[in-house]
Amino acid sequence: MPPLILIGLGANLDSPVWGSPRQTLTAALAALEAEGMATLARSGWYRSAPVPPSEQPWFINAVVLVATPLDARDLLALMQKTETAFGRVRAERNAARVLDLDLLDYCGERIQTPELILPHPRMHQRRFVLEPLAEVAPQWRHPILGLTAEQLLAVLDQGQPIERLSC
Repeated sequence: MPPLILIGLGANLDSPVWGSPRQTLTAALAALEAEGMATLARSGWYRSAPVPPSEQPWFINAVVLVATPLDARDLLALMQKTETAFGRVRAERNAARVLDLDLLDYCGERIQTPELILPHPRMHQRRFVLEPLAEVAPQWRHPILGLTAEQLLAVLDQGQPIERLSC
């Protein structure tokens, strides 16, 4: 299996500039591509309940498989710069947001610094990550747990509502 770089996309607030969460995610992906990142594959769009459960709007999510000359730290910096440019405000954890970009896996690297933890430390607990990930990269295996996204989904708590959008 070739090394994979996977990014999770999410949003649940409209952007005054870009529009709906899905329009914002599409624009953010284009902005990353304009900076030299290539999207090799993108999952379908998913609508998912907030995790942990709350009264905030449901999210639109996807996972992309990408190629980039950037290393993991520089890619994360580009993603965070893009979030800021799109109006992301980091006021409190798990708050509603106009854009959320998560570096899920970078070629199986294991990194643990205050700025970056790879693989993403909670990805194996989130249906909104695992379902689109299984779609875009079925051969992927969790770098620590050794399980595929489908295997991780099979043992995941069913309490995370998600639906694949038709278009």
